[in-house]
Amino acid sequence: MKIGRIIGSVVCEKKIESLSGVTLLLLQPLDDNYKEKGTPVVACDTVQAGTGDLVLYEGGREAALALDNWFNPSDASVVGIIDSLEDV
Repeated sequence: MKIGRIIGSVVCEKKIESLSGVTLLLLQPLDDNYKEKGTPVVACDTVQAGTGDLVLYEGGREAALALDNWFNPSDASVVGIIDSLEDV
């Protein structure tokens, strides 16, 4: 799993049927120091995350498995909202 921050939402005029009813969010991946890493990605929301939330997300084939309909083209899915972090 990876950490990212939600930086916005995505509005689509049309979606394929397997993503019907799924909210899409714009997610900025973060590195181990919580700094921006790479370019933002579109992620399926499974936890009702909002702009500014620090989240856990899954990429690749595992992202598709986070949705009810496993047969979808998702490359990223938000699977958890981080309430707080504690360095150990």
